[in-house]
Amino acid sequence: MNFELSEELKMLREMTYKFAVAEFTPHIRECDEHETYTPEIRKKAAENGLVGAWIPEQYGGSGAGFLGNAIITEELSRVDMGIGLNVIAAPFGCEAIFQNGTEEQKQKYLPPVCKGDWVAAGAYTEPNAGTDVAGYKTRAVRDGNDFVINGNKMFITNGTVCDFMVVQAITKPEEKKHNSFSMIIVDAKAKGITRNKIKGKMGIRASDTSEIAFEDVRVPQANLLGKEGRGFYQLMHFFDTTRSMIAAQALGLSIACLDASVKYCKERTAFGAPLGSYQLTQKKLAEMAIQIEALRTLTYRAAWTFDIGKPDYTLSAMAKFLGGQTAVFCANYAVELHGGYGYIDEYVVQKYYRDAKILELYEGTKEAEIMTIGRVLQSK
Repeated sequence: MNFELSEELKMLREMTYKFAVAEFTPHIRECDEHETYTPEIRKKAAENGLVGAWIPEQYGGSGAGFLGNAIITEELSRVDMGIGLNVIAAPFGCEAIFQNGTEEQKQKYLPPVCKGDWVAAGAYTEPNAGTDVAGYKTRAVRDGNDFVINGNKMFITNGTVCDFMVVQAITKPEEKKHNSFSMIIVDAKAKGITRNKIKGKMGIRASDTSEIAFEDVRVPQANLLGKEGRGFYQLMHFFDTTRSMIAAQALGLSIACLDASVKYCKERTAFGAPLGSYQLTQKKLAEMAIQIEALRTLTYRAAWTFDIGKPDYTLSAMAKFLGGQTAVFCANYAVELHGGYGYIDEYVVQKYYRDAKILELYEGTKEAEIMTIGRVLQSK
């Protein structure tokens, strides 16, 4: 068992962090305050092979694998999770195309995303159904050679900036619930689509999030992904794939919380001594470091299983669950260690605190991860 990263992955880590520091840092405050999306940074990231790095070279990616992509995600999130999400989530939805699409679909949609020319979105969640995937109501009805889509989607990452989206819709209402769904690729500029940006988010404010309405949207039936009626199962596999990337986001944010806290505790004095010299302070820093190392091992291992062709979806769920808990834990301690300064925007830890909570919510709530893990344990 070798825990040492290859020289290529070490170089990838160093390059990614330097890129993020140079490109993100001047824009972090503005993007947070004004909820500004960053297409120029995404384009530069693509030029450095950081967009869709998990995608094989034959489809325009850098072929870094899932572990490489996890390291990229970690380092970008360590500098800023919101702007980082604009880079790592530019291919969001492409996982489904890679897993289920035809060769023609892969060649059409994946390379432009990796080049930074296009942005993808996964239009899954609905106003009254998030974790309850089987509760989605959007419908796609066959009409000639087209599907006609009607419905609403909510909390869609990249919703107003994407060029195309992968939509989950009911195409076979006569079938049992889990067999009624299909995935369909939809041009974001198709007639009948209305996209509205959601403003006032608590965190990751640089990332674009929107609500989308479909009113008699026509899409060629050739845009169907995989076999009709398999959409529910395709979506479950999609989330199994992406959960380790959420864990990597959490890892990067947690490291940022610890770094900021250690720096502050060295500089701040209380009762005539550095804050870091007190045992209660050291206890909090130590607990943060311990959780981070546990999360790192679990996240890397979950990503690695995909690279060796033996994906462990339970590990991915565990990594995602632990990631959310660790990020929230570390962000909370970071604010506490900064005291009153941690509560004002002069110090970045208040932003870490706001960014952290989403990691327990999107792509499967922490309760959903527990249910997933629990079902596996009961099936043994």
